[in-house]
Amino acid sequence: MDQSPIVSIVTPSYNSGRFLERTIESVLAQDYPHIEYIVMDGGSTDDTVSILERYRGRLVYFSAEDKGPADAVNQGFQRSTGAILAWLNADDEYTPGAVTTAVRHLTEHPQAGVVYGQAVWIDESGAEIGPYPTTSPYREGMFEQECGICQPAAFLRRGAFVDSGGFKLDQNSCWDYDLWIRIARKHRFLAVPETLARSRMHRGSITLGGRRKVFEQNIALLRREYGYVPVNWVYGYLTFLRDGRDQFFEPLQHSALTYVGSLAVGSYYNYRHLWRYWREWGSRLRRLAR
Repeated sequence: MDQSPIVSIVTPSYNSGRFLERTIESVLAQDYPHIEYIVMDGGSTDDTVSILERYRGRLVYFSAEDKGPADAVNQGFQRSTGAILAWLNADDEYTPGAVTTAVRHLTEHPQAGVVYGQAVWIDESGAEIGPYPTTSPYREGMFEQECGICQPAAFLRRGAFVDSGGFKLDQNSCWDYDLWIRIARKHRFLAVPETLARSRMHRGSITLGGRRKVFEQNIALLRREYGYVPVNWVYGYLTFLRDGRDQFFEPLQHSALTYVGSLAVGSYYNYRHLWRYWREWGSRLRRLAR
């Protein structure tokens, strides 16, 4: 009798018709035999529902107003039955064999609560842009600096998700980062070498389309959880406020004046850890000057 665990995958969607079908196909093309696929649509007004109707019987979908993607995935996980959970946003894709690879690593490493693989960035047409800067191997404390995990390349045990308390609905621009921080307090993360996902970067995404909010919520998260905001976050935020560049398709443009400003603003954020911040600021300054 096959004892392989069920993997429940949830896709939150809202007016994502132009990418949704490729996302769905990347799930349905997986070679793992025990996938439960749920799409939680937030009441889309584009062609999303008609696309989902074409796949009825191969996935389950619900279409109703929700409180955003974090709420949609929370609801989807509550409806699911799998021992292993994952969510795939409606503009991202799995690579072939991704689910089988994730299950194998979780089976071989029962102490791991989360496994995450490598990923690549793709553009609107699906062309590869470059590798996602994944932090590998996982190291304790890495979330104090940044979120080095490409979310669609991550799979987690249901117990780890439940222990974390699920997604917080007020963290709509950093809800994955917030979850990883809380899970890491009780469960181990395992980085694996295989490429598991393709993460689509486009100006309509939360990451790029709501850049200011992304900076502000991530900075607030770091202050709340660690009491410290690294220089790269402070400088990146001030640079964005200066020129509005998305710092992906429009690379960050360095400014000596803005970097000086990051000393003052970062000192305010990190008033309890001034020496630590000043040392980091000085170290980064020396690297920039080379």
